[in-house]
Amino acid sequence: MRKVFADTFYWVALLNSSDVWHQEVRDFSKFLAHTRMITTDEVLTETLNFFSSFRLEMRKGASRLVRMIIADSTIQVIPQTRESFLAALALYEQRPDKEYSLTDCISMYTMRQLELTEVLTHDQHFTQEGFIVLLRK
Repeated sequence: MRKVFADTFYWVALLNSSDVWHQEVRDFSKFLAHTRMITTDEVLTETLNFFSSFRLEMRKGASRLVRMIIADSTIQVIPQTRESFLAALALYEQRPDKEYSLTDCISMYTMRQLELTEVLTHDQHFTQEGFIVLLRK
């Protein structure tokens, strides 16, 4: 079974109908029927953080989405650990010339640990680290 990492970009665009990537992400999602999606607690945190300044209905929608992801047996959510935090912090420190967020670093660490190469994002930071970005225009 194909395994892909789902980045914050994917979850935000999927939920937010005003996002310029919304329709493309929805269309792309139709091809993920036989794909195992993997994400992290930190990505879900970043997704909720993104929607924190939106109107109440969107905030509720973000909460529902995160709860749905956690409950979905076809999506694996990797929990936060001190080990992943410290490994990501080391990557963050090793790339001062990049604009990687700590969440990106945790995602990259997780992808390497699980030997994942494909990521549901448009974030070119992943390309810089050798991953295959699946959402491109």
